[in-house]
Amino acid sequence: MSTDDTEADLPVLHADATLVAIDKPAGLLAVPGRGPDKADCASARVQRRWPDARVVHRLDMDTSGVMVLARGAAAQSALARAFAQRRVRKRYVAVVTGVPLPPDGADGWGDIRLPLAVDWPRRPRSAVTFAHGKPSHTRWRILGLERWGPLWATRVELQPITGRSHQLRVHLAALGHPILGDPLYADGAARHAAPRLLLHAAGLTLPHPSDATPLTLASPVPF
Repeated sequence: MSTDDTEADLPVLHADATLVAIDKPAGLLAVPGRGPDKADCASARVQRRWPDARVVHRLDMDTSGVMVLARGAAAQSALARAFAQRRVRKRYVAVVTGVPLPPDGADGWGDIRLPLAVDWPRRPRSAVTFAHGKPSHTRWRILGLERWGPLWATRVELQPITGRSHQLRVHLAALGHPILGDPLYADGAARHAAPRLLLHAAGLTLPHPSDATPLTLASPVPF
């Protein structure tokens, strides 16, 4: 069943016997980091209320939106398979600097296919590398133009087909249009145009671990 309850200021989008979906705020770790100062995170807050909750995917600390945790080992295995087999449809919304050329797809969608790997000298950054990067695929389309202070910006919808670290952020930066407020991949005015990274996990559709029926979860874009 769905619920409007909160746990330590975490909005709960859906909760039942096999999964919990929350609306993670920007600035909160998804899982614990190293050191006691990084113990507070979304998964720990959920586990205080549902001790059997287990992580199946993550959002960057600076990214907000839908995050799902499984309840119990069987549900975790089922959801992990669904993510690995790309049976989970993910929808993100971002605001990027500048005005990119519209995608050339007949349906208004375009594809970014650039291989990614961890940029070890500059961790936690990732980078496009054709030498040893993993295949990475993002679908995207333009939603509209906006003004953010002195900058022209573009609101885009994103569908990550693969799930590499920082994939959406690196792919958009590689197009020459980094996400506003990105502390890692945007510079100058683009970095300081927004008080946070303007990237939000707005929707997720997955096969429910109990019976594989589609479950759609949504979070309104807060920017």
